[in-house]
Formats: sequence, C-alpha cells, structure tokens
Amino acid sequence: MIIEELLLKIENLSQDNTILYFITRVLKPDVKSSSKVMDKYVFKVYQIDVNDEIREHLYTLTKDQLNSLVKKKTELHEYDVITDDSAQLFTYQMNNKAMSFYDVVNNQLSANPAKIKCLEEILVNEELWAYCVGFYNEEDEWVYTFRKILAAKVAIDEKDNNKKSKLQKTIRTIFNSKSQKLELIEGETVNLDKQIDCIYFQDTFYIAKKTQFEQIIGLEEEYKIQAMEVVTELTSTKMIEGLEIISKQIDQNPSIHKKLVRLTKIGNYRDLDAKTIKKMQKICKKYGEILKLKDGKLFIENEDDITLTLKVLADYYKLGEVSGKAYGTYAGKQLEAMN
Repeated sequence: MIIEELLLKIENLSQDNTILYFITRVLKPDVKSSSKVMDKYVFKVYQIDVNDEIREHLYTLTKDQLNSLVKKKTELHEYDVITDDSAQLFTYQMNNKAMSFYDVVNNQLSANPAKIKCLEEILVNEELWAYCVGFYNEEDEWVYTFRKILAAKVAIDEKDNNKKSKLQKTIRTIFNSKSQKLELIEGETVNLDKQIDCIYFQDTFYIAKKTQFEQIIGLEEEYKIQAMEVVTELTSTKMIEGLEIISKQIDQNPSIHKKLVRLTKIGNYRDLDAKTIKKMQKICKKYGEILKLKDGKLFIENEDDITLTLKVLADYYKLGEVSGKAYGTYAGKQLEAMN
C-alpha cells in the first residue's frame, strides 16, 4: 500500500529534514468575474522558519496521521466528484493539470521559496490558504502533506488603529500552567491543526479529507463555474422547462454543484428525448415518486422537482446484478461487460 511506503520513507528520515511552508492565494489583477477559478487566482509559496519543538511536533504528527491511515486499511480509489464513501482514500493525478495549484507542487515548492519575515505584510494583499510540511531524504526525494487553513485560525495584532486590515481584531490568550494565570498572546498567530488533508508524492495526491482537498487546490470553487455551464448545456437540449430555478439554486445551495458536474461524466442528458423522458417517469413512479412533465418535457417548479430531475439525469436508480435489489446513489463507475 502506498501509504505504508510513504510512512516508511518519513520514519527513515531525521526530523531535521522537515520544512514548513505557508501557501497564499492571490486574485489576479484585471480578471473578469466570469473567468474560471483556475484562471482567477495565483498561489504563492513561502517557507517559514520553525524551532525544534515545532519541527518535532510536525514530524511526529505526520507519522501518527499516516499510521492511523494505515491501520484503517482503506483501499485507494481514483478521485471522483461524487462518491458514496467520503472516508475512503482517493488518488488525484496532477500530471499536466491546467490549474494554478499545479505550479505549487511542480515548481514553487522545489524552487527554494522566499522566507516569511512578517506575516502581516503578506496578508494585506494575500489570503493565507493552506500550510504544507515537506520531508526530504538524501536523494532529494520529497513527500509533502497539506492542511487547509481557516481564516478564523489566523490572528494579527493591529498596533495602528487606523490601519486597514482584512483580519479582525481578536484577543488571544493562553493559560500558563506555571503562573496559573490566563495570559495575553501578542504578535501573529496561526493555529496548525492536528490533521492531514492530503499527501503529495511523485505527481499524485493521496486524499484523506476529500472536501478540504477540493478547497485547497481550487476544485470546490471550480465546480460552481462548471455547474453553471451544465445548466447552459441542459438548456440547449430544449427538453427541460424551469431551469432558471436550478440557476438560482447554484448561488444559494453549494451541494447542487457536484450533482450537476456529475452529469457531465455520465452524459445521458445529451441524448435526452421524449421517449427517454417517458421511461424516466415510469421509473420514478415505480419508486413512489412523481416526475413532472409538460408537453413531453421535464418540468421543474420547485426544489423537489430539481432533486428528482437530477436523479433521473444521473442514473440515480440502480439495480444489483446479483441480488436484483434496487439502490439509489449518484455515485458509481460504469462497467464494461466481457463477451
């Protein structure tokens, strides 16, 4: 199992071969609001010096997290936009991906990034996006782990009350067990969570936390853009009425994005006709649901209609070949029968 191999690599390293990086995200100048996310943002990598205590913490934390993944004995599956089990381990290939984060893992991390001297100066114009821990051996072979940083986990003191900042003023305290007093923390603080969202090794991400991984590399926001494109394609079939209701839901309900993107992989809507729609209606009736039609077309009036329409377009209703039992899921990989 690849996770066991990665764990062994790190265990064979000295903890001195551990480097911490911060990754920021910057909106490109003069970009259009309609531009794809991968074209709107640039990611930047910074190295940050840490003391031996933090270095040991990051090293031990990574070993513990990988050990935990190994003990689960979870199978590796190729990443898909919708899956039945988000607790699985997924792989995601970065070969020739046309996205900004490709530059982070293939160029910036290996190019001796600049060191951070003042976090506040950087965060005036850049968003602290994720942190990365790199491990290297004598052959200059690197393993990287990533964790998404939430805005609430970052705090910076503002000594100048007139100074504008994107970061809200906060009072940060720590209980000193020696003095037994609650003491004020001054300066810049970033909370480093005790988790790993994903690991990167030799052009492949190994994903432990699917949602956080999608946020880190920009897939989550890209799905919203793709969802709007799917609605445009559905409109072109001229076989669905009420698609403007779905368009409104794209802005209000992020959970619909992946379901719409899933349709592009299945592709059934591209051959949508009156005969297929009649079959869809029959299947829905079989399972106690009413698929609305108008003049032979799918008809959407409310959110319930959206849910059912996406189900039939995504082949949600499935039969087990062996048991003959019916299942409902947006996920699934198409199989080719052998002759």
